[in-house]
Amino acid sequence: MRILIVDDEKTAHQLYKLMLITEGHTFFHAHNGQEAVEIFTSNPDIDLILMDIRMPVMNGYVAAKKIRKLNEEVIIFAQTAFDLAEDKRKALEAGCNDHLAKPFDSRVLRKKIAQYFKSSRSATSSAGF
Repeated sequence: MRILIVDDEKTAHQLYKLMLITEGHTFFHAHNGQEAVEIFTSNPDIDLILMDIRMPVMNGYVAAKKIRKLNEEVIIFAQTAFDLAEDKRKALEAGCNDHLAKPFDSRVLRKKIAQYFKSSRSATSSAGF
């Protein structure tokens, strides 16, 4: 899988990569929503986006909307430090497929990835899930 990690915290990039590195994925990193849109535009075959919501320059809601206009199929998981119903609703309205409340452990992330790629694509075998 090709995974775009969007977070303004460098430690988050490292953490998510460590959670998934054993699967042999290719990773891209963006520090804000604007970078995420630019990276996705240059790499439209990205399979999964882990999108932080609160970032400088362009927030995750706006970036998700822009990316969704470019590609209706890419899986986008919103990541927030809050697990409020309002945050989840906003993420889904912005075009995200699902919502993860930080902090989460690798089992939760892997389970969600398996759920979406098993049901939405034939990438299950190439994704290692």
